[in-house]
Amino acid sequence: MTDLNLWFSQIHSKTVSLRSGVPVAQSRGDVVDYGAGQGLKVELALSDDWHKQLHVVLCSQEFKNKILKEKGQEIYRLKEKYGRTRLALLINNIDFNDKAMTRRGADRDEENMEWLLKELDYQVVKYKNLSAKDMEKAVKDFARREEHAHSDSTFVVIMSHGKRDAILGVQYTASNPSDTFPVDHIYRCLNTENCPGLRDKPKVILIQACRGGDSGRMWVSDGEPDEPLDIEGDDFAHKEKDFISLMSCTPDTKSYRHVENGTFYVQNIVDVLMKHAHEDHIDDLFRKVIQRFESSEMMGCYRQMACKDRASLPKWFYLFPGL
Repeated sequence: MTDLNLWFSQIHSKTVSLRSGVPVAQSRGDVVDYGAGQGLKVELALSDDWHKQLHVVLCSQEFKNKILKEKGQEIYRLKEKYGRTRLALLINNIDFNDKAMTRRGADRDEENMEWLLKELDYQVVKYKNLSAKDMEKAVKDFARREEHAHSDSTFVVIMSHGKRDAILGVQYTASNPSDTFPVDHIYRCLNTENCPGLRDKPKVILIQACRGGDSGRMWVSDGEPDEPLDIEGDDFAHKEKDFISLMSCTPDTKSYRHVENGTFYVQNIVDVLMKHAHEDHIDDLFRKVIQRFESSEMMGCYRQMACKDRASLPKWFYLFPGL
């Protein structure tokens, strides 16, 4: 392994310099242009060949044995590498019918995310530029894959423009606002009823898309706490279980994408998992990603906050890369 800290410090020093004249779709509010004069400091812009120089830090057998011994039934038992087939779904919408909606830089996200998933030993099922109807079909077809019976987990990654609770298809325009894929349908397709091959197995959902038009920043004020609620309920079987999701931003806010380097969200996920997946479970990994967005040093005046959603993992999910 190369010295990660040294390598990233070299990359950081190269990417702080600002450029001008980078064309962006002026009608979109989720793009970041170096020439916009916003004082942006991009800490994580990765070089074109970074994935050829680095690898995900591998987990040692000693660490895995230690965690299994300490946590026992509190941890998901993963299948041995020999004989398992892990699948990941990757959908990336870049080119829209409305040319002003072209997601410049999203090709870099696709390359980086595909590299990460393969490093984590997932075979990537990839689609590009889908309508809402085609996204629904892609997720349903993925849920029916027979390989899930020989898997121990899955990742579903969807990158596009978005609304509050939906992902936009490439046919979305002002005159065709119905081309939207509800986020809820992802969970429905992959739940216990519709995807029995992934029953009791971790399902990680990563969504890079705006969830509204707000900038994600405001003056902070304190308010009265909400009254606690008493909730009672009984359930015989868990229809939706073993999910964890990391959304690129909180509801009603924007998710920013650099026109050359891709989204802050994908760059942070790749960097954190590359460095820490060998020792941290998925909840801690997501927490470290979220911490990146807390810093004003990374994004200058831009503000977004990644957030976990619909987490229903009853156990710790360690990826154990390399094992």
